[in-house]
Amino acid sequence: MERNEMQTLLYEGIKKKKDTTEKINDFLVVEAPLEISINQSSFTVVMRTPGNDFELIRGLLHAEDIYRSTENPLMEVVSDTPSAFTKIEVTIPESQLGNGYMNKRSLLSVSSCGICGKQQLEDFETPKTKLRNQPQINMDKLPEMFAVMSEYQQVFSLTGGSHAAIIFNKNYEFLTLKEDIGRHNAVDKCIGNLIQSNQLKSAAFMLVSGRVSYEIITKAFFAKISTIVAVSACSSLAVDYAKEFGVCLIGFSRDNKATIYANPCGIEKELKKI
Repeated sequence: MERNEMQTLLYEGIKKKKDTTEKINDFLVVEAPLEISINQSSFTVVMRTPGNDFELIRGLLHAEDIYRSTENPLMEVVSDTPSAFTKIEVTIPESQLGNGYMNKRSLLSVSSCGICGKQQLEDFETPKTKLRNQPQINMDKLPEMFAVMSEYQQVFSLTGGSHAAIIFNKNYEFLTLKEDIGRHNAVDKCIGNLIQSNQLKSAAFMLVSGRVSYEIITKAFFAKISTIVAVSACSSLAVDYAKEFGVCLIGFSRDNKATIYANPCGIEKELKKI
């Protein structure tokens, strides 16, 4: 996997230990704005880590019900500064714009907040159809899957400051991994990558490096990814949404431990032993 050099920058710092002080150089993960316009009208600004911008936009448009066609829309970089402030113009025929476009974001969409830019309470309404008859995850496979994630996290290995999402098919075969300063951006990049490569139907299990909020659940649901496994915690709303959507949600998966919060998906036999 190639690493975009603009994903990290070297900064000077002073490291203080108990008895010593030294000047150091540290790699930091880059956070920079991406301005997205749709049909020459400003849509949103996303704070992200540069790289895979087209995939990020593709995944975001899919999750927001703005464009869900199997055909890739025309995307053009109209401005790209040395500081990684990038502007991208997306062209979509008006007849193919989804309902989400009418609720387009007018505020800055930061990389860590799923609610930013939502203008009305109605924007949080959820679909009623659950995911059904989806692949069931083998919990014994989790250490192996996280090992694959760790192997591909090149930005994190340098900076310790990026999030990652990784997606496998039902046979636990690697499909894609993307990194970003924002948890939601990494998920969007992965889903966008699979849409562009016509592999989204193969997606079954998604692992994320941080915590899970409600928006990550909705992104997975619209991509028909039935299982989400997090290294860290899950929010209360994430669990509520997972139960409603039929998503198997697993948190605190580390050190050979894990907590299943919603839709055990075939793990019931193990629960009977408790």
